[in-house]
Amino acid sequence: MTSLAEKAPRRTASRSSAAARQRTRAALLLMAPFFVLFLLVTILPVFYAFGLSLFQEKSSGLGFGGSGPQTVFAGFDNYVQVMSDPIYWAGYLHTLVYAVIAVPVVLVGGIVIALLLDSVYARAKRAFQLGLFIPHLVPGVIAALIWLYLYTPQISPIVKMLAGVDIHVNLFGAEWTYPTVVNITLWEALGYNIVIYYASLQAISRDVLEAATIDGAGELRTAWSIKLPLIGSSVGLTALFAAIGAMQLFAEPLLLATGGSTNVTQTWTPNLYVYTEAFTKTNYGLAAAGSIILAVIAGGLSFALTRYAKPGVDR
Repeated sequence: MTSLAEKAPRRTASRSSAAARQRTRAALLLMAPFFVLFLLVTILPVFYAFGLSLFQEKSSGLGFGGSGPQTVFAGFDNYVQVMSDPIYWAGYLHTLVYAVIAVPVVLVGGIVIALLLDSVYARAKRAFQLGLFIPHLVPGVIAALIWLYLYTPQISPIVKMLAGVDIHVNLFGAEWTYPTVVNITLWEALGYNIVIYYASLQAISRDVLEAATIDGAGELRTAWSIKLPLIGSSVGLTALFAAIGAMQLFAEPLLLATGGSTNVTQTWTPNLYVYTEAFTKTNYGLAAAGSIILAVIAGGLSFALTRYAKPGVDR
């Protein structure tokens, strides 16, 4: 017969297993809404776009009457056409140049301002946080419209003010292409990064900072040698978001293209290329192929950054 001493560990293990299963079911129940929405708004549209990319609309006959364009199976012809189009790949070059400028500016600017707010000499920290975060709450299209007004030579108060001191600039000119786009996104993203960095700085143990002060480290040395290394994971996370955001660049160059920019066109980024093919040229198969290629490249970039560039990840 089994003794009570032998049954007790089994009952304990059984209760632990039941509790673990209950926690797993609770976690799955809480995550279910996310996975349902993710399936509906991400996975299914991707499969739909892939199916759409395999078809083309072709006119039958010589165009004299008939039943109009016919949707025919084209296989991977749309992908071949997109990948052989230099305009499509030029959009990636524009995105790369934009990211090389914008990502460091947003990250460094956010770190510097967050360190200043975390300084013992800073005053009205809450007010500054709110003031810096408010631009992030403005939708990207609205922000781009505001800056479009400020860039337009005929009505811009900035251009008129500069002209008053004999400085004449055309913010829609080719030499101002990247600064104008980066400036719009800078005001949108800077406040978000500042809040993330400042929260990470506040989580640093005060004992560590006091020990550094006792050892004679000043504010600058403490920021460089202690604070920055300790918020490295937050910086890596925002860098990942910034890189992915660069691949999604759309509203800002679209409004600049329609507002009179001489260099930003309707195909300036891959997103604009896809948008133009779909809603201006009604070439949905080609647009779907371009969007699938963009999704694959963005997914690969996200994986690479998450796997190899995020601080604190074992490789």
